[in-house]
Amino acid sequence: MNYSRAELADRLAAEYVLGTLQGRARRRFETLLPAHPALRQAVQRWESRLAPLAQVVTPVAPRPELWARIEAAVEGPRAAPAPLPTPRGRWESLAFWRGWAAFATAAAAWLALLLTQPPPSRPPLVVVLNAPEGASSFVAGVAGDGRSMLVRPLTPVRLQSGHDLELWAVPAGGAPRSLGLIAADRATVLQRTPALEGAAALAVSLEPAGGSPTGAPTGPILFSGKLQS
Repeated sequence: MNYSRAELADRLAAEYVLGTLQGRARRRFETLLPAHPALRQAVQRWESRLAPLAQVVTPVAPRPELWARIEAAVEGPRAAPAPLPTPRGRWESLAFWRGWAAFATAAAAWLALLLTQPPPSRPPLVVVLNAPEGASSFVAGVAGDGRSMLVRPLTPVRLQSGHDLELWAVPAGGAPRSLGLIAADRATVLQRTPALEGAAALAVSLEPAGGSPTGAPTGPILFSGKLQS
C-alpha cells in the first residue's frame, strides 16, 4: 500500500485522530508513523483542525480516588479499589462523555461522506461557537468547499415552545445570511450552503418557530465563533 498517496494518508490520519480507526488497524498505523513522513504530516494537520474542540472542556484535576482506579486497571489487581463517588467534574460526567461520543459518531459519519468526494481546494474547518459569557455549546465542522457542514450542541440547549435556533454566516462586511435551522439537542447536517462563501464567522440566533420571518436575525445571538482554517 502506497502511504505516500495524499488521499490515502489524509483518510487514515482523519480516522486515526477522530478515533474511528481501531484495533489492529490502529496499531498498524501507529507502527507506520515513524517511517512515513506523509502520515505524520497528515496526522498533524488533522490534530490542528480539531484542536479547537479542546476549548469546550474546562480542565478539572482528577481526584485521588480516580487515580487509584486508573492505577488498579493498569497495574492489575492489588487491592479492591474504593467505589467511585458521584461524578462532580465535567471530565468525570457520564452525561458529558455520552454527548461527546454522540458528536464524535456524527462527525465520523460526516467525515466519511467528505472522504468519498473529490478533495476540496481548502481543508475542512472546525468552529467552536461560544455564548457571550464564554461557555461553549456548539461545534461546527465545515467542508473545505463550503457545501456541507455538521453542527452539534455539546450540551443540549433548552428552548421554550414556539422557538427555533437559526444558524447564520456572518461576512466581514454586510448582513448575515441564513444557513438554516439547527437542532438544539442533536446533530444537524446542512447540505449545499453557498451562503458560507466569504463568511468570517458563524452565529446562532433565537428565532420564532420556523425561523426568522425577515431574512435577518430577529432574536438574541446565543452563540458565535470565528471561521479559522
